[in-house]
Amino acid sequence: MRRTSFGDMPCPIARSLERVGEWWSILILRDALSGMTRFEEFQESLGIAPNMLSRRLAALVEAGLLEKRPYSERPPRHEYRLTARGRDFRPVLLAMLAWGNRHFAPEGASVQVVDARTGAPADPVLVDRASGRPIDGPDFAIAAGPAAGERTRRRLARHRRPDPEEAAP
Repeated sequence: MRRTSFGDMPCPIARSLERVGEWWSILILRDALSGMTRFEEFQESLGIAPNMLSRRLAALVEAGLLEKRPYSERPPRHEYRLTARGRDFRPVLLAMLAWGNRHFAPEGASVQVVDARTGAPADPVLVDRASGRPIDGPDFAIAAGPAAGERTRRRLARHRRPDPEEAAP
């Protein structure tokens, strides 16, 4: 079965999924963001088959999220370092971690975000950089951007009805 490519779709979510939408890719990025760089480290952490890990690492390098660097000539060995694009994925992972803890961890958090200085638990939220306000309710909406095509504009205009669950009290 052939996989559909999302790379040419005008949606930024679809384009992002083209690069990181395979679950091993997200877990590799999770481990890279925690400091892992070597093939063996990823393999041990994930329990992934070597051929699958090779394919996923190559795809992340091709997508510009990781950079492959030699660290040994004999035998030839490489490490995988996050690029700026890969480091920019950190807030996405933190949001997934918080969402997973909130909705899929009835036993409690096995991993959490904490203040590095105090150790106090943190609750990641997405905020508007300009105003500092959380982007979690009806004050913010998804709208067509300057590069949106007519199809995107129609889709977004048709589905801009407010969600009653998000209505202000």
